[in-house]
Amino acid sequence: MENIVLFDEPQVRGNLLPITFTRPVADIRQGILTIREKWERVLPGAYSYLTQDYLRVKYPMADAPESLFIAGHLSPDACLVEAVRGLASGEALVNGGETLAYRGSVAGFEAKSYGSVKEYDGEITAINMLYDIFMGNGDAIRRDYRLVTAGRVSAALSDTCTVVGPAMTEDGTPSIFIEEGATVEGAVINVKNGPVYIGRDVEVMEGACLRGPIALCTHSVINMGTKVYPDTTIGPWCKVGGELNNVVMIGYSNKAHDGFLGNAVIGEWCNLGAGAVASNLKNDYTEIKLWNYPAHRFLKTGLQFCGLIMGDHSKAGINTMFNTATVVGVGCNIHGAGFPRNFIASFSEGGNAGFSDVQLSKFFDIARRVMARRHVDLTDTDRAMFENIYAIAETYK
Repeated sequence: MENIVLFDEPQVRGNLLPITFTRPVADIRQGILTIREKWERVLPGAYSYLTQDYLRVKYPMADAPESLFIAGHLSPDACLVEAVRGLASGEALVNGGETLAYRGSVAGFEAKSYGSVKEYDGEITAINMLYDIFMGNGDAIRRDYRLVTAGRVSAALSDTCTVVGPAMTEDGTPSIFIEEGATVEGAVINVKNGPVYIGRDVEVMEGACLRGPIALCTHSVINMGTKVYPDTTIGPWCKVGGELNNVVMIGYSNKAHDGFLGNAVIGEWCNLGAGAVASNLKNDYTEIKLWNYPAHRFLKTGLQFCGLIMGDHSKAGINTMFNTATVVGVGCNIHGAGFPRNFIASFSEGGNAGFSDVQLSKFFDIARRVMARRHVDLTDTDRAMFENIYAIAETYK
């Protein structure tokens, strides 16, 4: 079996902080699947990562005399897969000076001592900036939907549900696909503009309104009366309520109560308390600026809509209000009245009145309790990773 390594392009990884503090780029979920899972389905092999040194303890790279290296921020399509598969030993696939893929030794890849270079002139679907995650999510759901459901039969939808739109998509697949073990009762599901994927053991409670394209991943829960608008992914083991529009929740996070969240990316092990809301549009309708970690400042995005970006293990208390395009780091605890600033450094606690540092021991105590609720252990490997992130995060405050 071929050894395939998904590598982090350093500038891209920096632009995707804080989401990439705790994972390789290819572990980001967009659509139904993570980037790694997309590649695994179209290009068989033994997959691993080439990422930051401190992440390699948790995400090690499998070494081999020769490997196929693929940039971890790229999503596969038929043309790109064909080009990557066709690389000869020592050959690199590039686009505008950027290495997309390389077949050879790790030493050759790291030294960029390519035997030959092949220019790729096809379209590229990639995540380069934080907002690309939610901006491209609708198209990613449609692509993943075809990939995941092809040739398969959906479980039956309960007759307590109301479906608005055609039974089949334009390419002949069912507009709603339900995995075994899912429970969907009393929901209104609109598939006029895109499909709805309901994963294994998902629960959609009565009164929920879903408008595709939407992906509800394994063991997620949609509470009573929840309104989920298009281009939204609810990752594995997430619980949501209230109103969500063009949101990507990577996994194991909760927004279980009323409150609005739109054009947002939420990492793992996060919680938004009852009534928490996040603006996604400025009152003056001007262009949004978003905090960029490598630049240490807010950069123009060209967007009018951008909501909350939240790193892993961060929490917001009841009725918390977030300004448009707020970036929250890893391990934060936000609470209190008023709007906090729209960049909150990792391992910070407080709100509008100011922030203080969260001690690592306190962070570990909270993380252990939170993860135990999903029967997941906080391992020594996790602790070592967070110790490194804690030190690194100081440079971004």
